[in-house]
Amino acid sequence: MTEYSRRVTGIEMSGIRKFFQKAKPDSVNLGIGQPDFPTPEHIKKAGIEAIENNLTGYTFNYGVPELREALSDKFKRENNLSYSADRIIVTAGAGEALHIAMQTLVDDGDKVLFSDPGFVSYRECAVLAGGVPEPFALTDDLEIDPEALKPMIDDAKVIVLNSPGNPTGTVEDEATIKAVVEYADDKGVTVISDEVYEHFIYDGRKHVSAATFGDNVVTINAASKTFSMTGWRLGFIAGSEEFIEQSIKVHQYCQTCATSVSQYAAIAGYRGSMDCVWEMRDEYEARRNLLYDGLKNLGFEFKKPGGAFYLFVPMEDETFKKIIDAGVIAIPGDAFGKNSGNYARFSYASSRESIKEALLRIEKII
Repeated sequence: MTEYSRRVTGIEMSGIRKFFQKAKPDSVNLGIGQPDFPTPEHIKKAGIEAIENNLTGYTFNYGVPELREALSDKFKRENNLSYSADRIIVTAGAGEALHIAMQTLVDDGDKVLFSDPGFVSYRECAVLAGGVPEPFALTDDLEIDPEALKPMIDDAKVIVLNSPGNPTGTVEDEATIKAVVEYADDKGVTVISDEVYEHFIYDGRKHVSAATFGDNVVTINAASKTFSMTGWRLGFIAGSEEFIEQSIKVHQYCQTCATSVSQYAAIAGYRGSMDCVWEMRDEYEARRNLLYDGLKNLGFEFKKPGGAFYLFVPMEDETFKKIIDAGVIAIPGDAFGKNSGNYARFSYASSRESIKEALLRIEKII
């Protein structure tokens, strides 16, 4: 009998996907975290032109130089960060960026901190790297308490920050991010900052990049959510010269390079107008308000989140089962951590019509 590694047998498949298999054919899908907008036309056109111009071979391991320059300019313009092009690696989505960060930073037995609730990949990528995952609890408002977190940072190797957050939609305030980054820096702990939802923040709030407050930060981002390019698999990672020098080795041997066509398409995104992104943001905000108000009117009590496109709603397991049986797909909280039961994640990356229909179905069983 074949024996498999403890790293792979010690992880689980995502708890998100199994709920789609149980769904009724006419279910309303508020489960998947994928934009329902088409990729903007100027980006699609650039991808088509790349194919027509036969730009379909391997690129440099680090990525197409023009794209890395565009990303460097994006960091300066949007995040007030000075990542030169040679401190950026283009990856096959943010998922690969997270993987190579963990593989580069984590040794066997190293403690990796992340929030519970938190995105499903953090724990599993830590385990695959040989690390010891250690989730930390959030406040009742699903926010980080820096003072409560500090003792856990003392003996950690890595801490993952995610703002705006998945599944919570929480936008951490500047003071919190600053406190965590600076304390981690004092303790020699690296911060992995997952910022894939940075452009989807509402109520006039602004995104704050963790690397603003320290050189101990590795920044992960992607075109996936920003430009509705999930299937193009285009992400990037930025950090210190030393980090990039080591992490490029992991990238080289697991991926070689991100897809060439996606890279040329992304240049058009990061060099072009952001109006298409702001239109998506405004529509997401309207959908958030529609779903939040609807669930509040049905008796669910929770704080309105400030970003991403999720509501993390407290509810009993029996209520959740009734919602699934009514033909509304949501994701149970325990898919995002062992301490996240009695919640459900609803995605509003779906049309207003779908949201209205979901609310009607839920109303009938409440």
